[in-house]
Amino acid sequence: MKRFAITAITAISLAALTSSGAFAQGKTRAEVYQELQELESVGYDPSMGDGGNSYPDDIQAAEAKVAARHQAERSAALGLSQTRQTTPTP
Repeated sequence: MKRFAITAITAISLAALTSSGAFAQGKTRAEVYQELQELESVGYDPSMGDGGNSYPDDIQAAEAKVAARHQAERSAALGLSQTRQTTPTP
């Protein structure tokens, strides 16, 4: 019986670890912190919790803004690199 309890506790512990979003995605603490800073830079406030009854809409909106920002940055970088390639050098 004791062995069964230890096995069950171990299985539950492993399940909890692997179900963690950051762990499952293989992200470091620094990467998660960077993502949080990006979300906060577009207006997301994690301290609001579910008090405003807007979760998960608020974080999804912030994620969309961050994705749009990244897309704009990629497009700008791509546009600059294409302009440089097509401009003839004297």
